[in-house]
Amino acid sequence: MEQKEVWRPGNMLYPLPVVMVSCASKGQRPNIITLAWAGTVCSSPAMVSISVRPERYSHSIIEESGEFVINLVTEKLIRSCDWCGVKSGRDVDKFKFCHLTARPAEKLEDAPLIEESPVNIECRVTQKIPLGSHDMFLAEVVSVDIDPSYMDEKGKFELNRTGLVTYSHGEYFTLGRKVGSFGYSVRKKK
Repeated sequence: MEQKEVWRPGNMLYPLPVVMVSCASKGQRPNIITLAWAGTVCSSPAMVSISVRPERYSHSIIEESGEFVINLVTEKLIRSCDWCGVKSGRDVDKFKFCHLTARPAEKLEDAPLIEESPVNIECRVTQKIPLGSHDMFLAEVVSVDIDPSYMDEKGKFELNRTGLVTYSHGEYFTLGRKVGSFGYSVRKKK
């Protein structure tokens, strides 16, 4: 086996969820920022994090309002997701350009949901941590809104049927085939 190359430190933790974060503050039009630096940090209380460069337009909006919505991205939303990641909300109304619907959140005052997303995670910032190139916003999840068309006949939400997209090393992918489920390696055979 050939010896591995050693590279400088970098983030190679892929794939990641790609999300569209919607935000707004009083008197401003809502905006969308595309992020791959988003993740779960705690289950009880439910908490997430997003990391945003301070020079990004959405950074000051989130900092001022103290809230945002993580909207999961499906294959149907990927073109809008990518576009929102390369254009600035300083220059354009992303909701209008992408023909997306900004719906009022259930528990937040300013940040809207993206109606077309199957899952909207409403978040209230608890802490901002400057890390270097990005600031991390830690946030408590205050509500989760789901598209009921993905509920099965037993009342289970079928998230994996929504067509979620991931981001890996500059490219987008849909989720593939199921290869196991939590605990399957130790489950007793019937």
